[in-house]
Amino acid sequence: MLKTSPAVFAVHNTYQIMVSVTRESLFFVKIGDKCYYDHSNGILRSLSPLHRVTVPMEELDNAGEYTICVRPLIERKSYFTETEDVWEKTFKFYPVPENNIRAYHISDAHNSVTEPIKASETFGDIDFLILNGDVIEDSSNPSKFMNIYEICSRLTKGEKPSVFSRGNHDLRGNFAEKFADYTPTHQGNTYYSFRIGSIWGILLDC
Repeated sequence: MLKTSPAVFAVHNTYQIMVSVTRESLFFVKIGDKCYYDHSNGILRSLSPLHRVTVPMEELDNAGEYTICVRPLIERKSYFTETEDVWEKTFKFYPVPENNIRAYHISDAHNSVTEPIKASETFGDIDFLILNGDVIEDSSNPSKFMNIYEICSRLTKGEKPSVFSRGNHDLRGNFAEKFADYTPTHQGNTYYSFRIGSIWGILLDC
């Protein structure tokens, strides 16, 4: 049902939980007894293969887990769309501690996935992941964006936060205008601040 484990991006005072699915589906996230939906103006999104749900950072930090909920479509109709039963999977979540923080930083991977993941094996366990620009070579094809989620999936397993900053190569190619649809943003912008643990970070876009 999921192509990769979710990526949990720190954005301002929220997390954006983003995940790619194998079928057209409705999507939401449960934290405790609350549900957060992937929607556009109140309409549940199903056409995009990549879903995004924004949740309060403090709420997920305190809960220590979240549940991904996917409802695959049978047939999208103007009225009374047919869907399958909801598929669920729960992920543990470990917020960044206040002290002795270990971050793994990747930049300029240029579409490489295996190499940065293998390099991480020598680094050991991490508290959060930084993807700092040019993780993809260009935005010529939507499949390039999946490299971001493959790296996040392998290194965080949906259990640790990530921080994503774009590079200059990211905005080259036919799908560059769709870049914000495939990556974390704050109010549509790729520049914002974030707080995780005792860290206060600022993402710049020059």
